[in-house]
Amino acid sequence: MSENNDNIDEIEKVEQDPKKEQNPNPEEYEKICFLCRRPESKTGPMIDLPNHIHICTDCMQKSFDTMQNSNIDYNAMMNMPNINMMDLSSLQNQIPQQKIKKKKPKETKEEKKILNIRDIPAPHKIKASLDEYVIGQEQAKKVISVAVYNHYKRICSENMAGVEMDTTALSNVEIEKSNMLLIGPTGCGKTYLVQTLAKLLDVPLAITDATSLTEAGYIGDDIESVVSKLLAAADNDVERAEHGIIFIDEIDKIAKKKNTNQRDVSGEAVQQGMLKLLEGSEVEVPVGSNSKNAMVPLKTVNTRNILFICGGAFPDLTDIIKERLNKEASIGFRADLKDKYDKEPNLLQKVVVEDLRNFGMVPEFIGRLPIICTMESLTTEMLVQVLREPKNAILKQYQKLLSLDEVKLEFDQGALEAIAKLAMERATGARALRAILEEFMLDIMYEIPKDSNIGEVIITKEYIEHVGGPRILLRGQGLLEG
Repeated sequence: MSENNDNIDEIEKVEQDPKKEQNPNPEEYEKICFLCRRPESKTGPMIDLPNHIHICTDCMQKSFDTMQNSNIDYNAMMNMPNINMMDLSSLQNQIPQQKIKKKKPKETKEEKKILNIRDIPAPHKIKASLDEYVIGQEQAKKVISVAVYNHYKRICSENMAGVEMDTTALSNVEIEKSNMLLIGPTGCGKTYLVQTLAKLLDVPLAITDATSLTEAGYIGDDIESVVSKLLAAADNDVERAEHGIIFIDEIDKIAKKKNTNQRDVSGEAVQQGMLKLLEGSEVEVPVGSNSKNAMVPLKTVNTRNILFICGGAFPDLTDIIKERLNKEASIGFRADLKDKYDKEPNLLQKVVVEDLRNFGMVPEFIGRLPIICTMESLTTEMLVQVLREPKNAILKQYQKLLSLDEVKLEFDQGALEAIAKLAMERATGARALRAILEEFMLDIMYEIPKDSNIGEVIITKEYIEHVGGPRILLRGQGLLEG
């Protein structure tokens, strides 16, 4: 019964009408077993009987077995009065015929395109595309652009597609993978930078959070789940997933716990478990699930050619950097003051491997992330640019929302600077801009649909500072103060 239900969408039931002749194309429909009602695509070749009756080999064999194992004398039955043999043609007229259209043969998949180095965008082109979406962070965009470009040059060097080089001198040179570590304060654009990179490149990319990872055998996602997400992003194509990128956010949350007597299943143990993934190993990952069980199929993925990008805010890392710098410059008559670095905005740029080790990162883990890139803290001027310049700027989103009500929205320069100052006070980076705008735009978004005469709304500095209101222009009329 379950097999019949699977084909219910493809089955066309044709009622027998003696007055109407039906001449279906026999090549267009499949043969259906008269007894079990299964199509030929599932049973295999069938036995043809008179009156267009078809029986599959399984049903025919069962019939023979039943006749041999039973003690019924069929010859005696044929000579008994008032007993007639079954008329298959009359039985066929009582059961509505089912016709199943033959499935069209699947088109042969195109041959997989070999990765060609000439098809990879150059680093300056990648950075130019990132400039349209991300404000500032020039050094970080350069580092990511070069890392992605070199990552795929490394893959191309293995198959030598489109590359001509001196085979005698460089053929035996193996290029190692360069994983990255992004360090920056919250809201500076680490995740958004990688998300934008995924949109610009035709690359399978998986973004995961390190806070949900635990040691194998404990509640939470296994470490292999990050590779499982990449496989899902590549449509379960193992070869394509092996050339992808994995971004692990909140990597600072798996730092080694200090002064604890319990087993660190979500800190140091996760770092130890990720060593083989970062270096390159064959991992069996479940398909369509984050955990392994008997009901989920497994596929083997080699992480040797997967580029890992780790990102984290490392909130207390600045104190460790200050302590190290004060020790180096606090001896002698020309010693610097201890509070010299207290107001340093980009203190994270002075980070070294020793600081990360003191923070709680395992030395072996840091060694597998050779590229350490720090991101700048956003200034007031950068926040104003974030508000209006990117392609998906927050102001453009609100302008599009009001344009659907045929209302024009504008912001004064003073209003933008006031919003940026409020965001700096909240110390959550660009994330604060959305929260501030939602707060001030609430009443405007609520009141505008009430009056169809409103044609334009201008957000002023006085409105942001709670000493005035927005300027409202009516259609065909003058200015109306809000």
